[in-house]
Parts: sequence; structure tokens; C-alpha cells
Amino acid sequence: MKQTDFEQLHQGKWQAFAENVQALRKGQPQLQAVQHFAQDYRGICQHLALAKQRGYSYPLIEELQQLALQGHQQFYRHKSPALQQLIGFVVVGFPATVRAQWRSVAVASALFFGSLTLMALLTVWFPDLIYSLMSANQVASMENMYDPANRIIGPMSARDHQDDWVMFGFYIMNNIGIAFQTFASGLLFGLGSLFFLLFNGLHIGAVAGHLTRIGYHETFWSFVIGHGAFELTAIVLAGAAGLKLGSALIAPGRLTRANALRDAAKISIRLLGGAIIFLFIAAFIEAYWSSSSSLSVTTKVTVGAALWALVLFYLSYSGRGRYAPQ
Repeated sequence: MKQTDFEQLHQGKWQAFAENVQALRKGQPQLQAVQHFAQDYRGICQHLALAKQRGYSYPLIEELQQLALQGHQQFYRHKSPALQQLIGFVVVGFPATVRAQWRSVAVASALFFGSLTLMALLTVWFPDLIYSLMSANQVASMENMYDPANRIIGPMSARDHQDDWVMFGFYIMNNIGIAFQTFASGLLFGLGSLFFLLFNGLHIGAVAGHLTRIGYHETFWSFVIGHGAFELTAIVLAGAAGLKLGSALIAPGRLTRANALRDAAKISIRLLGGAIIFLFIAAFIEAYWSSSSSLSVTTKVTVGAALWALVLFYLSYSGRGRYAPQ
């Protein structure tokens, strides 16, 4: 069946389902709509599967994905307690949203990891380049943090182990601040998110390149590889959420900018919510694992590599086959 015929055949059902979802959100559903909601929801999911199987256009698939996600949320909203809703978001909603917004995530990844990699290489080749981003005192302080002679590696390395809980809170506040800054600045037509993705990428890349060049690579990489899987990915996702806001302002399509921004914000908030969960995990790992001097470099690198693989697998496959956008 051609896409135009498919749309003409089912467009009325999609519109009616969208209206029912809105009524449920407002707490004003019609009895008949409630009685047939589960059946209509399964129909939307079936149409989404058919659209993907037949290779229909991305806008149509994205529309059906959003309807399926909205239906999923309403279907389980009153049936599941808060904990189950959180689990549903973590297992299905968040990774499915990341996959559905893969274009924004890909752009954010290219900006952040591209600038990080390029700056790391340039700093190795041109050692004085780091001083274009950091002062001499900042460079000296950073070298002291990751000096292999230190008892505890990383920021505030002179702390005692009993201070790990304090550092956990510090990492959370610092990292969430960076993520929210990267996200919220997307309201400047995406330019703010673009800036912070590049700025953080260049800064982290300069640090990585400099410490690798002076021979502190074991202490630095073994420290950052574990929590970096969650922390760096969270920065990218916060940036993708900000770019989503910016794109709605720049190219709202047939909608007004206000309506386009409102629709984009619903998606961006889910991305940011997942990024914050990642940052909590990163803060815990950084406070209790990364700074530990009792673990070998090999152990830290092996576990860190496994965590990177886990994050990629989770975002790519978690929740597939469920009735949520993919």
C-alpha cells in the first residue's frame, strides 16, 4: 500500500486517538473513548510497525511514534505507582526517546566528541595550545590532581575517604549545573547549546591531551573512564535537548513558534530527565570508584570500557519491541 493511501485510510483514527489522549490528560475523557482506549492504542502501535516495515517517510513514523508514546504514558499513568512509572521511563521511555531523536543526538555527539578528540590531538602536537584555554595556574593545579604520586587521584585529591559523600553531592551539583546550562541555553535559537557543547568538548580534550602528553595518562584515563560513560553521554543528551528547542524556534514548520517550542519541550524534558539520571550514576561512580587508590589501573579501565559498552547498548536496544517510539 502506498503511503498516501495508508494515511488517508487511518488519518481519522490517528486524529481521534490524539484527541482522546488530550482529553485524558485534562481529566475530561468520554466514556466510550476510555472503553476503547486499549484497542485504539494497540492499533496505533500496529500502524507504527507497518510504517517502519514498509519504509514510509520519517515524518509519518515520528508522528506515529509520538502517538504511541503518548498512549503508553496515558495507558500506564493510573495503573502504575510512581516507582513503576520511573522504571518504565528508565527501561523504555528514555532510551526510546533518544533513538527517536537520533538526529539531534548525532549532531550533539559530533559537536562534543568531535571537538574533544580534535583538541586532544592538537594539544599533544602543540603543547602550548592548552594555555589558550587555561591559565598557567590552572594547568599546574590540574597536573597536581592527576600526579601519579598522589594518594588519591582526581579533583580535591587531598580529601579523606570519609569525604566521599560530600564529593558525591559536589559532583551532582556541578554536573547537573553544566547539563542544565547546556540545555536551557538552547532557547537562544540553539546557539547556547552549540557553544557549551564545543566549549566543554574543547576544554576536556585539552586536559586529556595535555595529561597524556606529560605521561599522566594512566592516572587520568583510569580515573575518568568509569564515570565518563555516563557523565559525557549526559552532556551530549542535554545538548541534544537544547538543540531540539533551538530547531523548533528556527524552523517551526506550519506551527507557530510558541506551539513548536511547546511540542519540542515535551521531548527535550525527557532527554534532560534521562541525562540527570545518568549524572547521578556518574557522581556515585566518581565519588566511590574513580578516586579509589586500592584498585588497579587495569581493573578501572576494564570496568570503564564495560560501562561505555553498557551505555551504548542500553540507549540502542533497551525497550525495543515495547510500544514506545524508537
